[in-house]
Amino acid sequence: MTDRSIVSSNERRKPLIRKTLTLTEVGLLGALVVIGLGPLLWLAKAAITPTRDTLREPMALWPNGFDFANLSTAWNHEHLDRYFLNTLAVAGGSWASQLLVATTAGYALSVLRPRYGKLLTGLVLGTMLVPAVVLLVPLYLTALDVPGLHISLINSWWAVWLPAAASPFNVILVKRFFDNLPREVFEAAMVDGAGPFRLFWSIVLPMSRPILGVVSVFAVVAAWKDFLWPLLVLPDPDKQPLSVRLPILAETIQLDVLLAALFISTLIPMVLFLVFQRFFLRGAGLSGAVKG
Repeated sequence: MTDRSIVSSNERRKPLIRKTLTLTEVGLLGALVVIGLGPLLWLAKAAITPTRDTLREPMALWPNGFDFANLSTAWNHEHLDRYFLNTLAVAGGSWASQLLVATTAGYALSVLRPRYGKLLTGLVLGTMLVPAVVLLVPLYLTALDVPGLHISLINSWWAVWLPAAASPFNVILVKRFFDNLPREVFEAAMVDGAGPFRLFWSIVLPMSRPILGVVSVFAVVAAWKDFLWPLLVLPDPDKQPLSVRLPILAETIQLDVLLAALFISTLIPMVLFLVFQRFFLRGAGLSGAVKG
């Protein structure tokens, strides 16, 4: 059977119809690119445009030339480099904690299958129904005085990393992926003498590269754009990330420098993702464990 479409294969061979379809597809693709990248492209233009030009002619392409000094001023004078390092610390710790909890919890619920595994899975799913704003006050009080230890996590990275680790969505996502892995491989490894830790480290994790990449992207993006919780637990400006400092700086710096800072803070995660996407999303699937 051949695929059916509005235009048949015979009509596509006609030069006029073929050219019309090509122009239409190119036009639609260009429109989608402009709609999707339009705000980012405008921000890139405004980042090197003087304030007066941005206010007078926001859509004009540099009527009075460029001003690349905005980028250096935002990076050096406004200490964007320090806030960028803080953001890396927040995102890196949140990523590591979320991966650790999601993989170990998903492994326990899916592969080890404890006696009350279904009940535990239901409880994890139930926590997803609780609005995040409801947990804000209890989390803050816990970070202010950790039960049992009686220490304060305020102004420490742990106050951001530990709550980020408790992500029921990631746990369920990883568990569902582990459910689809072939149990014959696990049984063969256990027959060969592999214990729970060896099974997790040498068999399950190499087979789970795709889902680890998905969780990594979710974790980094969520930590990069998080505003409210870092604002509450990191009151020291020297430890605050970009998401917290930029709204505060907006009240004291010029518009062109602010737009340059926003462009830098947006461009950096995009570049990092483009550079490391093959490591995030490339997965050998079952090639590391299943042999034909």
